[in-house]
Amino acid sequence: MRDLLPPEVAVAVAGAADWTGALLPAERAGLGERAVASRRRDFTAGRVCARRALAGLGLPAAPVPAGIDRAPVWPAGVVGAITHTRDYCAAAAARAAEIRAVGIDAERHRELPTGVRRKVCLPEEETELARLPRGVAWSVVLFSVKETVYKVWHPLVGTWLDFPDARVTLDPAAGTFTARIAPARLAAAPVTDPPSSIAGRFAVDAGLVRTAAVLVPG
Repeated sequence: MRDLLPPEVAVAVAGAADWTGALLPAERAGLGERAVASRRRDFTAGRVCARRALAGLGLPAAPVPAGIDRAPVWPAGVVGAITHTRDYCAAAAARAAEIRAVGIDAERHRELPTGVRRKVCLPEEETELARLPRGVAWSVVLFSVKETVYKVWHPLVGTWLDFPDARVTLDPAAGTFTARIAPARLAAAPVTDPPSSIAGRFAVDAGLVRTAAVLVPG
């Protein structure tokens, strides 16, 4: 993720030992005693990476528990995001005075199943994807972008975004994307300044799709 984010954002990617690392008590409470092994493994790697990202900002170790909606709860003055997929996990964190919001996502590089694709892609997005160069599973790139956009949106606005609520345009040559939020979703936002457009970067390599975006204050 380091290559997709500005230097103000600290990034940590899980190594082999991080998947079985130690959780702090407040983090264990959010995991629950009945979590299956795969959930426990992903959650652990995410929190270990989150604390390492905090250290990258020069901040002391602090728990990053899960909120009611299962999203990570960062220390005061910090914004961040966590992502994990099979055999890959990363966390990103920044000081809220420098970065308003950050989102990251990673997915395995494979086309979405037809039923999922219908839920994710707007008809006009499908038209644009059909024109893009072959050899890339563009539907999963679009999915990952929308996951990243949600991770930027939700901490700021406090409401959900459905897949049709973000209209995404991809620029394969630049490795960038722009997501425009649906006017109806903006009008219903409970805050005065919801982001109407979120831009970011993406990469496809080693069987992995990675996406990231930030909003800056002002």
